[in-house]
Amino acid sequence: MAAAGGKHWVMLAAGSKKWDNYRHQADVCHAYQIMHQNGIPDSQIVVMMYDDIAYNDKNPYPGKIINKPNGWNVYQRVPKDYTGQDVTPENFLAVLRGDKRAVRSNGPKKVIASGRNDTIFIYLSDHGGPGVFCFPNSPLYASDLIATIKQMAADRMFSKMVIYLEACYSGSMFTQLPSYINVYAVTAANPIESSYACYFDPVRKTYLSNEFSAVWMHHNEKCDLNKATFQDQFGYLQKKKCHSHFCWFGDMSVGQCPIREVLKNAPQKPPQIIKARKLRLTDLTPTHEVPFTILKHRIATETDAGKRQSLIRKQESLYQARAKIERTVQAIKQRFPAGADEDEVDGDYSTSIDLQEFKTVAEHFRTTCFDWHVEEFEIALSYMQVFARLCARGVEAERIKEAITTVGESSNALQ
Repeated sequence: MAAAGGKHWVMLAAGSKKWDNYRHQADVCHAYQIMHQNGIPDSQIVVMMYDDIAYNDKNPYPGKIINKPNGWNVYQRVPKDYTGQDVTPENFLAVLRGDKRAVRSNGPKKVIASGRNDTIFIYLSDHGGPGVFCFPNSPLYASDLIATIKQMAADRMFSKMVIYLEACYSGSMFTQLPSYINVYAVTAANPIESSYACYFDPVRKTYLSNEFSAVWMHHNEKCDLNKATFQDQFGYLQKKKCHSHFCWFGDMSVGQCPIREVLKNAPQKPPQIIKARKLRLTDLTPTHEVPFTILKHRIATETDAGKRQSLIRKQESLYQARAKIERTVQAIKQRFPAGADEDEVDGDYSTSIDLQEFKTVAEHFRTTCFDWHVEEFEIALSYMQVFARLCARGVEAERIKEAITTVGESSNALQ
């Protein structure tokens, strides 16, 4: 349980939009159901999601979202605290630190109003890159997330905080998380690899979930939260993982506490329990391959010749965009010949990065060359590791930005 007089607070955020990213909002909706079943009241749960999936034209079951094959409707009763254009990294951070004045919203300004005896659980699901987690139209950078967490700790806004993050390269968001501020973070991937989607639905023609999220939520539904610790859950994650390497960061003492201390309130009456079936992950696909896999399936199953040709053109456009991004990034990289220090940052380079400098470089690349919030350029996120390694080698941010500008202008001129 929380400290004497304390409350359990929960922040759930899906950072994507559009049907092909179905799985991220499905993850968040499922996470909400788990919190609700564990007796945490809606007044202490904040949900952020674009909310364009349940009633999407492509949804064969309007009003329903599932998170596993033949699963139950996880969309029911989910609070719509922040949707559409209100789903931003600025609002996320403002809500987290309880700053109503900083929230920009068309609706009520619901925030995490936590105090020193309270616990906070944060779960985010979307695309990511080195030091970056995406929201629908702008990114959340590790520098801003870590700064906010540190300030909240200094202001004594929680007794314990646990963060679960579903995204590619998600480990890079926490390599500079201090181990002394009662914060424990678990990620879907290490700092230098992709995460994986799972459960491709041939009817909905999209993926329903992600590997990491499917496993931790399954464990929550099957274990005894009064006895199991977060480290027990991490052990289960390690046992069940198939591809990406789940990682933990921060304060191990928080990880050793029972899950109930953060995720279980004393319900007024026994909640409806959804019994977990045996976990069987299927259709595991690297996130950067998901758009191509979805298109390949749609092309193979489309019976209308005109629509099929349109899908083929879209597929070709995605391949061309990927090739152009790769050429551009390689041209930028070639302006900084590898030195003797190249091998030193070939592995986990994220601990040696100046996060603020990396943010300025990444933002310059996004706004100058390829905005990864545009569907065809989404894969640009996976190329951010080139800039992260340059920063780790000590190359000045201004030099990298100059190279980005020069190569970017040259590339645009050749279009």
